[in-house]
Amino acid sequence: MHDIAFIFAGFFVGTVVGLTGVGGGSLMTPILIFVFGVKPYMAVGTDLLFAAFTKLGGTVKMARSGLVPWRVVLQLSAGSIPAALITLWILKTVGPADAAIQRLMTTTLGVALLLTAAATLYKALRGKAAPTRIAAGQEALVLTPRHWSLPLLFGALIGTLVSLTSVGAGAIGVTVLMLLYPLLPLPRIVAADIAYAVPLTLVAGAGHASLGSVDWSMLSLLLAGSLPGIWLGSHFMSRVPERVIRSLLSLLLAYAGTKLIAI
Repeated sequence: MHDIAFIFAGFFVGTVVGLTGVGGGSLMTPILIFVFGVKPYMAVGTDLLFAAFTKLGGTVKMARSGLVPWRVVLQLSAGSIPAALITLWILKTVGPADAAIQRLMTTTLGVALLLTAAATLYKALRGKAAPTRIAAGQEALVLTPRHWSLPLLFGALIGTLVSLTSVGAGAIGVTVLMLLYPLLPLPRIVAADIAYAVPLTLVAGAGHASLGSVDWSMLSLLLAGSLPGIWLGSHFMSRVPERVIRSLLSLLLAYAGTKLIAI
């Protein structure tokens, strides 16, 4: 019975990701903790690899369409991957099952969910204000951040958040990209967000796997549900009012974040 429930949870999260583009970690990790009673460190480790595999397919599809701005991906990865490795080293030194680390994970996860809720609501209210394509001869300007250090700093922050909580590379990442690259078209912002999340979640997920923080059977069941869910969500994306879904989702994430902080 538990197996069917994991497949259904994967299908639900996959459908929401397909409909809204919001990172699966902001939904999957709280579901694993609250609904299935999975330990926070095991939920985070399993969800990281879940995110890596689900976003890999999206990256390949967008790369074939020429949407991924690889320069932006490299700039963010230069900050996020070293930060993820440092965070993993600290987790290995202290031990992921340590009570203090568990408390840090749930509190940080709660804060990350509240930030994701705010970012999701911001995107819902802002709508499609961002440009949709790059003007001729503007490529270099569009791919230049407000300051060269900002992608490194925000990348490091997201890398730490993702390694501790599995949340941060979705709605928060998109909002950060909108702020750092205001001239970058929205489809390419989404493509950059998905693409840089793949190496980050793979590195962080592999690190958690080496610590014994990944439940492989649970991961396979979640993926079995999420892959058709993502296809279904993507198929109906244009037929569902995005602002309504994002607004409701932001309330759900805010509730989960508040509950985690209160644990």
